[in-house]
Amino acid sequence: MEENYDVVVLGSGAAGLTAALAAAVQGARVAVFEKAELIGGTTALSGAGIWIPGNQIAARAGIEDSQEQGLKYLLSLSNGMILPELAEALIDGGPQLIDFLEAHTEIRLQLVPGYPDYHPEHPGGLAGGGRTLEPALVSFSGLEDWTARIAGDIQRIMLVEMPLGGGTGVVAAEVLAERAAANLEGLGRALVGGLLKACLARGVTVATGVRGLRLTTRDSEVTGIRVNTAGGERVVPAGAVILATGGFDYDPDLVRDFLRGPLSRGVGAPSNTGDGLRMAMRVGAQLGNMREAWWSPVLTTPGIRSDGGRRGLLISRERALPGSIMVNRYGRRFANEAANYNAFGGAFHHLDESKLDYPNIPAYLIFDHSTVERYGVFGNPPGGEVPDWVIRAATLDELADRLDLPADALHATVDRFNTHARAGIDPDFTRGVSAYDRFPGGRMGDPDSPHATLGPVATAPFYGARVESSALGTKGGPRTDRDGRVLDVDGDPIRGLYAAGNVMASPSGMVYGGAGGTLVIAGVWGMYAGRAAVQDQGRSAG
Repeated sequence: MEENYDVVVLGSGAAGLTAALAAAVQGARVAVFEKAELIGGTTALSGAGIWIPGNQIAARAGIEDSQEQGLKYLLSLSNGMILPELAEALIDGGPQLIDFLEAHTEIRLQLVPGYPDYHPEHPGGLAGGGRTLEPALVSFSGLEDWTARIAGDIQRIMLVEMPLGGGTGVVAAEVLAERAAANLEGLGRALVGGLLKACLARGVTVATGVRGLRLTTRDSEVTGIRVNTAGGERVVPAGAVILATGGFDYDPDLVRDFLRGPLSRGVGAPSNTGDGLRMAMRVGAQLGNMREAWWSPVLTTPGIRSDGGRRGLLISRERALPGSIMVNRYGRRFANEAANYNAFGGAFHHLDESKLDYPNIPAYLIFDHSTVERYGVFGNPPGGEVPDWVIRAATLDELADRLDLPADALHATVDRFNTHARAGIDPDFTRGVSAYDRFPGGRMGDPDSPHATLGPVATAPFYGARVESSALGTKGGPRTDRDGRVLDVDGDPIRGLYAAGNVMASPSGMVYGGAGGTLVIAGVWGMYAGRAAVQDQGRSAG
């Protein structure tokens, strides 16, 4: 392994690989160090949606949108936590990222038709979709030595074909066979594979099992990184270091000290233990947005992933379908079940001030057999099997007993919900008012009807499963400028240090604008940081 680089990137998710590619395109000698044995981080586990307002792909499809509308939308949701200059940089960078990927990789982004913004009724929001994109299937030919070294399961399906993206979730066996023969993959591994292939073609060194420990400095300038490998510790000199190590969701001490509410378990890459955050803090970085995460309710399923993390589902679709509700451990509803997972995940943080207790943790997904018959659940088609890890019962009383819920309270909750659901209203949490609420069920029915999400829980048998407070990743860390330069406590750039993705203070504050809001930040700031890391050293673009 070469030991002198213009740019060293720590982390191999979308942020890290995009940063490495952007630096390599500028002619730099680049290395990517990943502390895990598998590359791809949380990106490789994702659906690979990328949220880009005012994008050229939607424009070619005749969808009316603009970057100005996108910025208006973000700021309407900000609650004062978004820095306007960073919001502008995010919106400006989205279309640039599309051009960058088309120019330098095999990745071709395409629309996920009809996917609404997460809060489409806010100023600037789009109810009919146009901002969520995904990579088309990517060929892994030429990556044979890396295929088993990328996190996540091989998926020969695209988001647009999945129930959450508007599809049925069922792809003909012969089509899957054709894709396998052509070595095509979709979703998060496709994004990682496409970026990795481009990096390797540019001569980027990519090494796993290499953990960044401490930044080396001289006269307040970052000069390299001390790393730990199977062969021991050593210092790798570099003209610039880009932190792309993900968040701190798997470090219980950092979670306790910084996040605004409980995090029962992580769902992203287990390597997200705050390494980049600690490195930045040691050299005097200014921190921002530390209380926030990409919140999500998670239902744990059997098994361990290839990266060592526990398997789980975000249940974004199941809790939004007619015939389903969510209740807390007291048997009561506590939020709009059809809300996006970030908004719903925040409902776990409600504190009962008299008991000093979080009453909504854990929560329970409850649904009836009509949901199974009409829509299918957990990736199965309508009328398909319900996984055996789901609790089932012939009556609500039996289900309450099996879930350890108070039966009287659960009955009262279901009776009230059913009365209103039959009328197509939810006076308690306004479920069904937003176009986003109606998207999962509306794709198989009438998207304009509140009954696309509202339906009584009345048909036996009944089903239930425990749901925990989780997050796709944290979104606080060192503050950066619009080009990814890490800022010190006085607001000045720390020379030689850059950050991108979940390790940085997110430019979106507490906001999750739409499906793909995480990956657009990773991609845009990866692109920005990779360019700036080279240009700040006085090199001209290659």
